[in-house]
Amino acid sequence: MIGRIRDWQRRTWHERSKAARVELQSVVMWHCTLWLFSLSWLLLPLVAGLPDGVPARILAGLLLLGNALQCVAASRLVRPVLDHYLGRAELPRGTLRVPALLLVVQLALIVVLQAGRPTDPATGRMVLGAVLLSFGLPYGLVVPVRVFIRRSAVLAAVLMAVYGLARADGMEALLTGLMTAFGTVFSLLASRCGAWTLSVLWEAERAREIEARLAVAEERLRFGRDLHDVMGRNLAVIALKAELAVQLAQRGRPEAVAQMTEVQRLAQESQREVRAVVRGYREADLAAELAGAQGVLAAAGIDCTVTGSATGLPAPVQSALGWVVREAATNVLRHGDARHCTVALRVADGRAELSVENDGVPDARPGSGSGSGLAGLRERLSQLDGTLRAGPSGPGRFRLAAEVPLPPTAAPALPRPASGTRPPSGPHPLSEVTP
Repeated sequence: MIGRIRDWQRRTWHERSKAARVELQSVVMWHCTLWLFSLSWLLLPLVAGLPDGVPARILAGLLLLGNALQCVAASRLVRPVLDHYLGRAELPRGTLRVPALLLVVQLALIVVLQAGRPTDPATGRMVLGAVLLSFGLPYGLVVPVRVFIRRSAVLAAVLMAVYGLARADGMEALLTGLMTAFGTVFSLLASRCGAWTLSVLWEAERAREIEARLAVAEERLRFGRDLHDVMGRNLAVIALKAELAVQLAQRGRPEAVAQMTEVQRLAQESQREVRAVVRGYREADLAAELAGAQGVLAAAGIDCTVTGSATGLPAPVQSALGWVVREAATNVLRHGDARHCTVALRVADGRAELSVENDGVPDARPGSGSGSGLAGLRERLSQLDGTLRAGPSGPGRFRLAAEVPLPPTAAPALPRPASGTRPPSGPHPLSEVTP
C-alpha cells in the first residue's frame, strides 16, 4: 500500500516540471476556493440567519442546491478555461451557458429572499458574494479584463436597483453594490493573478527548452565542424599516400611498405583525434599545424614555404590559427592543382596575421571562398573578434587570410624572415616555429 502511494506521488508530483507543479497546485487551490466560499459565505450564514418558515426553507434549499450545481459546473470548467487562457485549446461556444443560467436563478432566489425579509441583510450580502464568486472564478479567464469589469459594473447597477426596490433602503442598495464589486473583483484577481503567474512560468519553461535545444544544436554544429577540420586533411593524406603505395607496389618498389606504414600511423592518429573531439578537449597547436601542413604538402609534391613563428602567442590565438592552417592545407590538397604554397605568420599593430596563398586554382573568382570548413573557421575566429578573408589574389591564385587581435600584454615582436625563405631540411623542418 505504501509503495502504491509513493508511486502515485512520483507520477503526480515528482515527475512533473516546476511549472506543472505550480499549475497543479493552482488548480487545486481554485477548486478548494470554490467550495470553501460556498460553505463559509453561503451555507453557514444562510443556515444560521434563516428564521423558521416553510417558504424560507424551500428558498434556502433551492439556493443551496443551485450554488452546489454552480460549484460543480465551475469545478469542471477550471481546467478548460485555464487551457483557453494559456492558449492550449479553444473553449467551445456555449460552455458558460449553464453556469450563467444558474447564476441568474440564484440571483433571483436571493432577491426573493431579500424582498420577503426572512434573512438578515448582512447574510444576504454574504450569500450574494458567494454566488458571484462561484461564477466569476472561471468567467474571469474567459473574457478580457475590460469586458469583465464593464459587465460587472452593469450587474452591480442592476442589483443595486433591484435591491433598492426590494428593501426600499438606499444604504442597503449601496452595500449591495459594494459587495457585488468586491465579489467580482476578488474573483477576477483570484483567477487572473494565478493564471498570469502560470503563463509566465510556462513561458520561462519553454524558453529553457528552446535554450537547451539551441545548446544541443550548437554542440552538434561544433562537433561536425571539428570532425570536418580533424578528418579532412588526414583523410586526404591517407588517400594520397594509399594511392602512392599502390603505384609503388605495382612497380615492385619496397617503399610501398613505408607508405602503408605511414597510412597506418595517420589512421591511428585520426582515431585518437576523433576521440579527443568527442570529449571536447582537443585544441589545435599552431606550431604543430604549421609543421604538419608543410610536411603534408611537400609529400603531395607542392613546394611549401612557411615564414614566421608561433612563439609567444596566446593559447586561444594559436588554437584558432592552427585550425586555419589545417583547413587551408586541406583545401590546397583537395581543390585545384597547386605547385606552390606560401604560409606567412606575423604580428603587426597588435594583431596576429596568418595568410595562406597557393596557385593552381583554375576558377579563382569571387565567391569561391565559401564552404562549411570556412564557415566553421569564421565562427572560431569570431569568438576572438577575429576575421577571415578568402578569395582570389591573382590569375589562378587563391589566398586565405586570418587576423586575430592580441591582448596588450601578448603582442610579441615576431621576426619577419625575407620573403621566399625556405626552412632548413631535416627531420624537424620547422624548428623555428616550435614554441
